[in-house]
Parts: sequence; structure tokens; C-alpha cells
Amino acid sequence: MATFLYKLGRLAFRRRHLVALIWVALLTLAGVGAASAPTPGSTSFSVPGTEAQKAFDLLEERFPGTSADGATARVVFKAPEGEKMTDATHKATVEDTVQGLSDGSEVTSVADPYKADAVSEDGTIAYAQVRYDVSGMELEESTKDALEQAAEDARETGLTVEIGGDALQAVPHTGTGEIIGIAVAAVVLVITFGSLLAAGLPLLTAIIGVGIGVSSITALASTLDLGSTTSILASMIGLAVGIDYALFIVSRYRAELAEGREREEAAGRAVGTAGSAVVFAGLTVVIALVGLSVVNIPMLTKMGIAAAGTVAIAVLIALTMIPALLGYAGRKVRPAGEKSKLLGGGRTPKQPGKANMGTRWASFVVRRPVAVLLLGVIGLGAAAVPAASLELGLPDDGSQPTSTTQRRAYDLLSEGFGPGFNGPLMVVVDAKGSEDATGVFDDVSEKMGGLEGVVTATPAAPNKPGDTATITVIPDSKPSSVTTEELVHAMRDTGADIQADTGAEVLVTGTTAMNIDISQKLNDALVPYLILVVGLAFLLLIVVFRSILVPLKAALGFLLSVMAALGAVVAVFQWGWLSGLMGVEETGPIMSMMPIFMVGVVFGLAMDYEVFLVTRMREAYIHGEQPGQAVVTGFKYGARVVTAAAVIMMAVFSGFIGSSDSMVKMIGFGLAIAVLFDAFVVRMAIVPAVLALLGRKAWWLPKWLDRVMPNVDVEGEGLRALSDKDADRDDDKELVRA
Repeated sequence: MATFLYKLGRLAFRRRHLVALIWVALLTLAGVGAASAPTPGSTSFSVPGTEAQKAFDLLEERFPGTSADGATARVVFKAPEGEKMTDATHKATVEDTVQGLSDGSEVTSVADPYKADAVSEDGTIAYAQVRYDVSGMELEESTKDALEQAAEDARETGLTVEIGGDALQAVPHTGTGEIIGIAVAAVVLVITFGSLLAAGLPLLTAIIGVGIGVSSITALASTLDLGSTTSILASMIGLAVGIDYALFIVSRYRAELAEGREREEAAGRAVGTAGSAVVFAGLTVVIALVGLSVVNIPMLTKMGIAAAGTVAIAVLIALTMIPALLGYAGRKVRPAGEKSKLLGGGRTPKQPGKANMGTRWASFVVRRPVAVLLLGVIGLGAAAVPAASLELGLPDDGSQPTSTTQRRAYDLLSEGFGPGFNGPLMVVVDAKGSEDATGVFDDVSEKMGGLEGVVTATPAAPNKPGDTATITVIPDSKPSSVTTEELVHAMRDTGADIQADTGAEVLVTGTTAMNIDISQKLNDALVPYLILVVGLAFLLLIVVFRSILVPLKAALGFLLSVMAALGAVVAVFQWGWLSGLMGVEETGPIMSMMPIFMVGVVFGLAMDYEVFLVTRMREAYIHGEQPGQAVVTGFKYGARVVTAAAVIMMAVFSGFIGSSDSMVKMIGFGLAIAVLFDAFVVRMAIVPAVLALLGRKAWWLPKWLDRVMPNVDVEGEGLRALSDKDADRDDDKELVRA
């Protein structure tokens, strides 16, 4: 591996014009594809294997042409204090609004509140249900403008008017936080390298890689049915790893220059050693992201594969474009320890020969391994405590900021019709083949309405053939509550009893039921996913480190950091700690996808630091150093770079906390805090403490396994042998001349 990458690095250095041309061409091609691609429609959200999805598919089949996936809007009206919506003036305003909305070209129906029994019992709140024939993402701007203008016209009469539903759904944006994150990364790179040019190389290559990845996703969004958050998450992860991978190779290049090597040779060795670590670190991230497909939720699978593709591009760019750009930079990229004149280069160090911070810290840990280990484990354990209170759900309008009209409409409907009105449950009854379908429908409606926690169950609404019907059930609890989840299970148990008695299939669906099914599916998939991803990465790390205990320690450390990160997410987004600082206006259940997504991404990123830091230690160990000294040597050369990489990754992820999308905000915070815990507590404290305690046992590998395993040579031992051969060849030439 190291020898192949060494040759690749030298080739890219020499043929830099060709390499740069290829990557610029790919960026241009992806950009043209993104610009010419059709506007993506709505993302179909399906969860195969769940009862809610089965019911939805049955509705598509038995109720054709109903635009089940079309956008909806609830225009909610509230009368001024002391007045009622049944007053003649207000009634006329609502009827005018309904009439105006009915004229829209994409509108399929508008329900008049006074004919649809959509007025609250106290008469103060009413709503008009608007249905469209296309999804919220496909609605024309003129249609959305007409909806908002209708609400504004009604407000002028003195009514409070808000709009709920997905008709005003907008593509999430990340705000200025992402730019701030990149700016912080730039500052860290300048401090790390002491050179503006060297600092610019990782940023440039990362931006090119993300540009290619995101443009490709945009170009294929319509064809592959990719959601708007897919490109945001791909850019988040791709930008972070892209900067880090390039950072490690540039750092190793400068270290090789400091040892007196020529620039082409230094580039080859940097790619051969640090590049090998990049390849395996990238592989762990790709395995973790692609492994999300085991959950069998298409949206999550597509997100994982798209992000994995961006990571793969980041690896390829780091291995090829970085050495090419180093060739262009020439002597402007200085050896390690030297700064540019602009940043104070040429000055005499105040304390020549003084050990750097990484060396001093590692020496302290090696002297006090038990104390450091206990402190790290106890600290992460304390941070993980809130994770025991984890409640899962999917965001709805109730989790949006109170400044949005969707949230205010949600609150008005809860006030007028009860909290469960925002999450109605739909019962689908398939009585095909039943002798008395109508009787079955009535029986289901009666039994569902009699369950504890149900406010009302509407009469059955059959399709034209009369073999299938829908019944709407309104709970008395809010959609994301445990009480509603228990009600859904009770309804399904009742449906199973009815099916046993009559043969009619009874299915419960709706957004709330779908969320419950997703949460259950994700919970069921978490353990198999952990076994798959951690197992594959464990085998990969055995090959990399040629050790059993080092990969085992890496996996256990990861579990500590991810549990602590989940605890922090619960504390902020569920309990409300520091919620104002994070811009969280509404606390509630944690997004269902969060645990499994964090496990996948954080595991991949955690292995990055493990590979980068520990390969330096192993490199020192196999070159003859004692185990404790090898730990110190690994920190001497790797701690500064790993610290910079972690700060950069945290800055990039933190930039997404400013997103308007609650899911992106939560993932940005979760990944940033996970990197903090993993890099600075696990990898910088627990790892050296454990290795110091294990000593030579850390690098133990059964002889039979050592014989059958491939030698990937991440440490670059083959390069040392190559150098010895070159030196012998040069000596022979000198003897011949003599």
C-alpha cells in the first residue's frame, strides 16, 4: 500500500498539470450537470416493512387519483377577544377566503369550515383545509404567494390567520454559520502551518471535492429521488474530512522536508505514509455511511451513500491533487517548524530544543495512566447520563420556531380542537371479500372510537367499489407523546382482533403512526448495524495495526464518546440546557434517525483520529522504540495535527447549527460535540493511557493470524527498504567511478 501510494504521490507531483486539469474538468462537468438538471420534485418517503407504509400503499391502490402525496394547507382563523367565528362578518371573510383559494390552478379542493364541521366548540377558532395536486416542493411560487396573500387579506379584517401544513415547505438553509466554520478552519490551518499558502491547500482541495460531490448530488437529485437535506449533510461531512485528510498529508510533507528530503521525494513519502492512513480512515467512514442501508429506510440509505461518495472523492483528491498543488507551490511551502516571513518566519526560537505540547502531555499520561484513564472514563460517563432519558420522534410543526406561521397554526389548532388534532390517525379497513363490508366498517369505527385516549372517530368513508374505507381517529394527546404511541399500539391490537373475527384487514397509518414505526424500525436496526459496522471496521483495523487489543480499545472508546455525545444532545434538545445559545426554540423528542446516524458518522470520524495518531505510534514502535516512548513519539508528531483536525471538524459541524432545518441543526451539534469528546478525551487521553498500561501487549497478534493477514504497510516500512536500496545503488555507482 505505502509503496503504491508513494509512487502515486511522486507521479502526481511530476504530472501536476494533468492532475489539476482532470480535477478541474470533473468539477466543471459536475457543475454543468447540476445547472442543467431538472428541478427535483418531492422526495418520496417510504419505510418498507411497516404497517403504516402498507396502509399508505393500499390507499394508493384503492383510492386512485386522490393525490395522497399532494401538499396540504390548513388556514386557521381565530376571532378577536370576545367575538366568535360564527359572527356574520367573520363568516363572510372566511367564505371569501375559501372562494379565492378555490380558484388556484393547482388546488384540488378547499373545505369550507362551516360545512365541514371545522369550527371549535367555543366558536373562536376555525380552519379551512386546502389540498393541492402536487407536493409542497413542487408547488409554484405563485400558488404559495396566493395562499399567503389570502391569509394577509383575512388578517386585515381583524382576524388572526395562520397557515399550517406542508404547502409552504421551503428548502432548508444553513445560514452564515457554515461560512464562519470555514473561516475558523482557515485560521486554525494558518496557525498550524505558519504559512498562508500551506493553509490554503487543504481548504482549496476540500472545497473542490465538496463542489464535485454536491454538484453530482444536485445533478442526480431528480433521477435518484434525493432530498434537499442530502446535499447539506454530504457537504457537512465532505468538507470536514476533506480538510482533515489534506491537512495530514501536507503536515507529513513538511515533516519530510524538515528531514532534508527533496520535494518530489517528500511528496511521495507523505502520500505513502499519511496517505495510507487517509485511505483506511476514509474506508472506515465509507463503511459506516454505506452501512446505513441495513436499516432499510430508502431516504437514510440515499443520504449515507451520497455522503460516502463525497468522502471517497475527498480521499482521492487528498492523494492526487495535494501532491500536485505542492508541486506548484515549490519552495513557498516550508519545512515543519519554519514560518513564512509574513507570519514571523526567520525569528530565533525563544527556547530552542524545548519539547512541544504533545510530547509534554503524552509524557504526563505515560507517567500517570491510571489517573488519566479514570478521569476520562468517569467524565464521559457523566456526560452520557442524560442519554438514559432519550425519547425518539420525528419533527413536526410543533417543533418549529414560534416565529413561523406553521408553528402558530399548530398552536391555534391545539387550542381550539385539542393537542391530538395536529396528529390525526388514519385507520384503513380492507374488507375485500367480506360479505358485509359496511357492517365491518361500522364495527371498526365504533370500537376505535371507544378506546381510551380517543376524542372522536369519524364514520367510515368507503371507496367507490365499497371494499375499502378510511376512518380518522383524533387522539386526546399530542402527536409526539408516549400516550399517543400507546394508543396506536392499542388500535393495532384491536384491529388484529377484528381481523381474527371477520377476516378484514385493519391498518393504522398517518404521519404520527409512520413516525412511531420509523422509530421502532431504527431501534430494531441499531444493534445489527453496530455489529456490522464495528465488526467490519474492527477487522480493517486489525489489518492496519496488526494488533487485537488496539482495535478493541478503539471500538470501546468510540462507544464511550458516542454515548456521551447522545447525552449532550438529549440535554440540549430534549431537556433544554443551553437551548437559547444553540437557537433551539422548542425542545422535544430527539429525531428518530439521530442515534443510528450519529453511530455511523461518529464511528467513521473517530477511527480517523485513531488511525492518524496510532499509526505514528506503531511506526515508532516497529522502528525499535519502547512502547511508552513510542506513545510519546506518536504525540510528538501527531498531536498538533490531530488537534488542528479536530478543531477544524468541530468548526465545520458547528457551522450547521445555524440551519433552519431542525434535523440539520441537531446533527451539526451532535457531530461537533462527538468530535470534541472523541478527539480530546478518548484519543488524546484514554488511548495513550491504555497503551501505556498495556505496554508490549498492545501490539500482540497471534502468529497464525500474522501469517495469513496481508501486509498493508501503513507505517511505510517498505519505503525505508526502498531508500536503503537506492542508497546501496548510489554507493555501487560511486565505487564503479572510483
